[in-house]
Amino acid sequence: MTLIDPLIDPLIVSYYTEYDEASRLHSTAVGRLEFERTRELLRRSLPPPPARVLDVGGGPGTHARWLVEDGYEVLLVDPVPKHVEQAREYAPGCSAELGDARRLALPSDGYDVVLLLGPLYHLSERGGRLAALREARRVAVPGGLVVVAGISRHSLLQDYTVSAGLTPELLAGEVSRVVRTGSYDGSRGFTVAHFHTAEELAGEARQAGLDDVRTHGVEGPGWAYVVAAGRCAGQEAAGALVADAVATARLADEHGVLTDASAHILVFGAA
Repeated sequence: MTLIDPLIDPLIVSYYTEYDEASRLHSTAVGRLEFERTRELLRRSLPPPPARVLDVGGGPGTHARWLVEDGYEVLLVDPVPKHVEQAREYAPGCSAELGDARRLALPSDGYDVVLLLGPLYHLSERGGRLAALREARRVAVPGGLVVVAGISRHSLLQDYTVSAGLTPELLAGEVSRVVRTGSYDGSRGFTVAHFHTAEELAGEARQAGLDDVRTHGVEGPGWAYVVAAGRCAGQEAAGALVADAVATARLADEHGVLTDASAHILVFGAA
């Protein structure tokens, strides 16, 4: 029998046990956009292989797979037993084990790169997020790279708008609450979560002790149009927009504008 950390929210484990996270970044055009841009941004900053990478909250091994293929030594840690099993199968050569981002059962100064691409938005309390960030800093070598992902506070507003689902009730209720506070109650197909602004995510990284912090928008301002095309015209039509969306994301990122208009934000820092 697999033992699950009692401090892990059972609703998160239940959600991902039922949800097909393994296909999320491959089955839709906007998923491919997120994957391609995340990989592109990481490859720009990663030290050369065979550096040691800790993929905290790495899910079913989506990023661990290409990291191993690029020659990195990867340990994936995730709180969901299903994800750990999937990662071992999907990313051969990647070690995978159960664990909590806030309390890593790992020695200090052990990894050249620490990725937190999933945990922070599932930690609704600021204290939990800072604990995870401090743990990432602790297990990284001095000066090592720490990369953190957040969901943009404005993504819910954009998503409802392009799906023609932004009713007056939603706008006055949960959408306004998320834009104002970042707090999402998990009432519509997701878990309780915290959505960040780029400034807030960078601020948390600095408070946790990371240096040389910089932010990047992942999908860029065109992601919502890709979502709309997928819903209205199908994934084939949406896929034709991905290359242009990537180019738009690169241009916006180069000039440091519209970071919060991405669905996801990446923060890079030095331990």
